[in-house]
Amino acid sequence: MRRVRRVRPGRRRGSARPAPRGRRRPLAAVADPSRDRAERLGARHGVPALASLDELLERNDVAAVLIATPPATHAEMAVTALRAGRHVFCEKPLATTTEDASAVAHEARLAGRVLVVDHVLRYNPLLRAVRHLTERGLLAPPRRFLFENDASDEDLDPGHWFWDPAHSGGIFVEHGVHFFDAARALLGSDPVSVRATAVARPGGPVDMVSADVVHPGGVLASHLHSFTHAHRAERQLMRLDHGFAETRISGWIPVRAEISAWTDEAGARRWEQLPDEPGTLLSVDGFRPHGDERITVRVERDAGSAAPARGRGEQRAVPHHVTVVIDLGGEARKPYVYAQSVRAAAADLVRAVREGTPPVADAVSGLAAVAVAEAATLAASTGTEQRVPSPGLAVSEGASA
Repeated sequence: MRRVRRVRPGRRRGSARPAPRGRRRPLAAVADPSRDRAERLGARHGVPALASLDELLERNDVAAVLIATPPATHAEMAVTALRAGRHVFCEKPLATTTEDASAVAHEARLAGRVLVVDHVLRYNPLLRAVRHLTERGLLAPPRRFLFENDASDEDLDPGHWFWDPAHSGGIFVEHGVHFFDAARALLGSDPVSVRATAVARPGGPVDMVSADVVHPGGVLASHLHSFTHAHRAERQLMRLDHGFAETRISGWIPVRAEISAWTDEAGARRWEQLPDEPGTLLSVDGFRPHGDERITVRVERDAGSAAPARGRGEQRAVPHHVTVVIDLGGEARKPYVYAQSVRAAAADLVRAVREGTPPVADAVSGLAAVAVAEAATLAASTGTEQRVPSPGLAVSEGASA
């Protein structure tokens, strides 16, 4: 049996109503130490172009600051904005060291201001769908997480700041934080320890890293990042092992997920209902569906033996095979999905300010990702397993520093 449902544009069940136009806060100003860049950006949005963060913070009409600078500058700028009483939307990573990230998280708590880290995967409908399916019991909690990223280096010339750990923090920090955070969200736990390897290109910088991160309960998360490919040859795959089911999510801005699951008759009927509820399954506040999203479910009854099957000590009767495809519109929709994920993150900041509740990708999330990234970097350089500090403990240590 095969069922397909397409998501229609418009407000989804459970999503917030758009704010009236008169209540929307416009962009107040932009700032960049490069006068040319600042003026081009200011002209594009019709706002004043300033030369520094300090000038931006002198304005009374600035309620929140968006930090989109190289990683090594994030922590100091975030702390400055928070101490000035502003909310902060910070590009990842929150900082390049655990110590600095802890200081930012502590400052956000002390200032009573909202800080959102631009961990866009937190706001991607596919990852939200996996979490919904896990919470509803259709998928077991993942026992294994895998992410492989063969990324492009075509725009990263030898002098680019990306290759300089003093500016970027290194690959684990600059890019890996996205996926350390995604693993934390999908596995529902803080990592315990990490082993890692770094490989340098001949005569050049480190351009390939891998890390095996252990989470509580014997859950293993493996991460590999290489910046060695042409744009057209990029490949990314996230794989979640749920025991009797597997989820594969493609693209670092994911637009397609495929779930393969073995189940019983009651489970098969529940899976078959998914195409009837795309608005609930794919709902992310602030993310506007475009209408080309599709959920396809195919159930092969009696595809396997009716005898109980056992894996890792769990025994179940699972004769039916289910294949689910969740498609956000294909590769052509990747820029749209990226933009809407960032929009949803910004909307999350606004919601948190208005309601006084924590955002999804908060300062502690940013700190936790940096903590495992820094531990992985140290593990790779020393060849030894490293413990990953608890983000709660790190915030406490930052408070006493």
